[in-house]
Amino acid sequence: MKLATDYLGLHLRTPLIIGASPCCDDLDLCKKLQDAGAGALVMHSLFEEQIELEENARFRLLDGIAESHPEATGYFPNYDDYALAPDLYVRQVARLKHALHIPVIASLNGHRPGGWIDQARQLEAAGADALELNLYSLATDPDMDSDDVESDLLYVVSQVVETTAIPVSVKISPWHTAPAHFIRQLELRGARGTVLFNRFYQPDFDIEDLEVRPQLRLSDSSELLLRLRWLSIVSPHSGLSLAASGGVHTPEDLIKTILAGAHATQVVSTVLRHGPAAVTSLLSGLETWMEEHEYTSVAEMRGALNLARCPNPTAHERANYLHVLQSWKV
Repeated sequence: MKLATDYLGLHLRTPLIIGASPCCDDLDLCKKLQDAGAGALVMHSLFEEQIELEENARFRLLDGIAESHPEATGYFPNYDDYALAPDLYVRQVARLKHALHIPVIASLNGHRPGGWIDQARQLEAAGADALELNLYSLATDPDMDSDDVESDLLYVVSQVVETTAIPVSVKISPWHTAPAHFIRQLELRGARGTVLFNRFYQPDFDIEDLEVRPQLRLSDSSELLLRLRWLSIVSPHSGLSLAASGGVHTPEDLIKTILAGAHATQVVSTVLRHGPAAVTSLLSGLETWMEEHEYTSVAEMRGALNLARCPNPTAHERANYLHVLQSWKV
């Protein structure tokens, strides 16, 4: 049974990747995840704001803003609250590379051009095998149209790709007007892969203290459906490495991502809940299913249910939308 897969030009022994998370801060845990069968590890994100704070001493500016707008201190974490400062982040990449034999993928999180992009060179020098660029952006300006938003994001991707020689994957939002077209534009800008999708952590309202409070909710399997839909649509036409991220908790979830066309699948929430045993369970279930369905390799099963190969392609298109709505009876 061949579980190996190619992702971003890297040869992974299994398609299961530990996604960006606090796991990367604990070397012993990373070794256990590797021993459990993880094919690669993504560092948690190093943030654009975090890097700019250090490089430009912007914490003084934020302190000044806070004097006139007290609530401003809650918009961003304090500098000391970030998991790793930029220099420590680079050192952690080097430590992980020394301790592990699976690929280590660094992560940058930003959405606009700036000096923070130069950090990619340092991550490459520290030994990162690839770079995941998390384009986390929320367009709130009513005068900024979708073309402008995407043009800025694509420019950032071009800059990062030009900055480093290691492969770059782009983690995107599902809320683009035309995700398939945007992914093609990423490929034209030199990206080697894309991750579908990042998760927006929606804030909630505290109606007693009249405050907006951030919240973290781990994913569940219901979130996978959106990923499956777009993997199935994109995979027949894209030359990029594709990864699913969000909603993978069971072997069945993992199997579905590969059938939809994913080269790799990232997991976080189930690992945070269950530890390395989650990796063992997912891969064991994948192997059992492959044996029962007479697949000899992950490559053989990849994309078997995508839009080009699915026996019922309308299931991914508008006909499915109409059918589901019309099938409900009261």
